[in-house]
Amino acid sequence: MYQKPDWDIEGRDWPNREASRFVEVCDLRWHLQQMGAGPILLLVHGTGSATHSWRDLAPLLAKDFTVIALDLPGHGFTSSPKDDEGLSFPGMATSLSALLNTLGVTPDLVLGHSAGAAILARMCLNHCIAPRALISENGALLPLRGIAGHWFAPAARFIATHPLIPRFLAWRARIAGGVQDLVDSTGSRLDQRGMDLYRRLVTSPAHVAAAVGMMAKWDLEPLERDLPRLTTPLIMLVAERDTTVSPDEARRVRDLLPSLEVVTISGLGHLAHEEEPATVAALVHSIAERFGLLRPE
Repeated sequence: MYQKPDWDIEGRDWPNREASRFVEVCDLRWHLQQMGAGPILLLVHGTGSATHSWRDLAPLLAKDFTVIALDLPGHGFTSSPKDDEGLSFPGMATSLSALLNTLGVTPDLVLGHSAGAAILARMCLNHCIAPRALISENGALLPLRGIAGHWFAPAARFIATHPLIPRFLAWRARIAGGVQDLVDSTGSRLDQRGMDLYRRLVTSPAHVAAAVGMMAKWDLEPLERDLPRLTTPLIMLVAERDTTVSPDEARRVRDLLPSLEVVTISGLGHLAHEEEPATVAALVHSIAERFGLLRPE
């Protein structure tokens, strides 16, 4: 078992630390943040990320919403599940549902980034949550195609079963340029603060092991099969420079779900909400207005 980052050391200056707290639910010690007042907006990050990803967006949204963000199991400062199934999409959906039940929270609106959108879609399909709308930002909702689809999960499973590899990857991230190359591969450009926070995470073997374990369980075929029966309105925010999840994926989702609404964000990459939080906040505000959660400005 890898040691988690220390909240008093790695988390000493964590973004929005004053909004943080820890909750024990179902053998997991969750790190979550809550701020603002108004309709409840749940934010779920993607693989390999954490609450730091919402560092600038969450305070903007907190002007109109009660914003709840969390570190997924094994990520950031949330403890790791006891078995690998806890890192699967169904496992995370179940664990997150248990957390919301314990908190007594019923989200009015949900926003998921990348794999976080898939977790929220599964929760909607399982009737664990019933938000007015599901906002997917560069969501990874469908299985990978082509060669990548054949080697991605097996490679991740191989890495996940060899405990020394996450340690090596965390060590490798300490080398100059390692984290920069990782961020560059998303098509996004982050400031130094953002780079430093990602460096803090990916140099933690525990965080890397959770991200790899999640990718090893990256089975989206059941979600692809079930998406046509999704009744929650789905809005996909698609950044045109995203090189992690191709903007063309939205067309595949629309083939399954004709009611899908697609909003293109120009000039930004996979981490659009970190590059231009005000742009994404404005889009979320507009969507909330249309679904009667906020009054028009």
